[in-house]
Amino acid sequence: MSIIKSLYRDKVGMVMLTLLTLMAVIIPACNQVFPEGHTFHISTFTMTLLGKYLCYALLALSVDLVWGYLGILSLGHGAFFGLGGYAMGMYLMRQIGDRGVYGNPLLPDFMVFLNWQELPWFWHGFNWFAFAMLMVMLAPAALAFIFGWFAFKSRVTGVYLSIITQAMTYALLLAFFRNEMGFGGNNGLTDFKDILGFSLQNDATKAGLFMASAIALILGYISCRYITQSKLGRVCTAIRDQESRVRFLGYRVEHAKLFIFTFSAVLAGIAGALYVPQVGIINPTEFSPLNSIEIVIWVAVGGRATLYGAVAGALVVNYAKSYLTAAFPDAWLFGLGALFILVTLFLPQGISGGITALFKKKEAR
Repeated sequence: MSIIKSLYRDKVGMVMLTLLTLMAVIIPACNQVFPEGHTFHISTFTMTLLGKYLCYALLALSVDLVWGYLGILSLGHGAFFGLGGYAMGMYLMRQIGDRGVYGNPLLPDFMVFLNWQELPWFWHGFNWFAFAMLMVMLAPAALAFIFGWFAFKSRVTGVYLSIITQAMTYALLLAFFRNEMGFGGNNGLTDFKDILGFSLQNDATKAGLFMASAIALILGYISCRYITQSKLGRVCTAIRDQESRVRFLGYRVEHAKLFIFTFSAVLAGIAGALYVPQVGIINPTEFSPLNSIEIVIWVAVGGRATLYGAVAGALVVNYAKSYLTAAFPDAWLFGLGALFILVTLFLPQGISGGITALFKKKEAR
């Protein structure tokens, strides 16, 4: 009941959830029901692109939870996103079987090429979907828990914590680039065939993945909204504003930080798992520190500590990125930088903050 009450008070969030629900139904329907050339037909490319944006929105949501409500500027959430993606990629690689280039029923093509004689122990179990989904959540959660345990117990805060989260991501980037790690090295994992027996080349499968991405974003938003409106959420906001005072009052600050940080890592891992089958590849570049910095830009543009602002920022920035890379391939980075600067100067609370301020002015009049 408290979840329903917290959502009812979140007017903008309810509008966003309604739009996402409509998208989850209408876009796949327009792709499947109406033939190509029809006015209402939505191409598979457009649907897949929007599905990728929804995965990015879930990733931005996870960052806003720790940055907006807990005050932890994480520059390492790309690591959790990448781990979730690799867990899904390993499952998809195991589903190829003897349909690979080398026809080996057990070893993925890159292992045959590198003369691996047997499947590494950490690849076992990924032929089962349930096990793979467990690893999608468990691998990012384990990394976040171990990292957070040492960082928060040592009371590392501020810019120092941001730097070591970025260092963690860069360390994973270097590790996954190595062929002997058993994750495909520089090329990563690709050439996926099917998921749960459904061909990834089939438009219906891609429509299902789009719906799964929209549902995951809806459930992720509801979960984050429930947490932020709970007693734990109020404690987290107090930690963000006055950590020493909260600690003096007797709250276990480290425990609150650890739970929120780990939960946000799970959300990022789920986003990565949904992202991989839609784009068809996962490689070490997903661990690039620049990717994690870009996620922070999405949240800043959309508006911190709103949740719906993070979703809007991810959608707006990535749409602008797609448009600018096609229209101005040599200057799109300048456009992205200009967008960030303009929002910082004229909308310090992000797009959502600017819209909220505009509505308040109208109400005052």
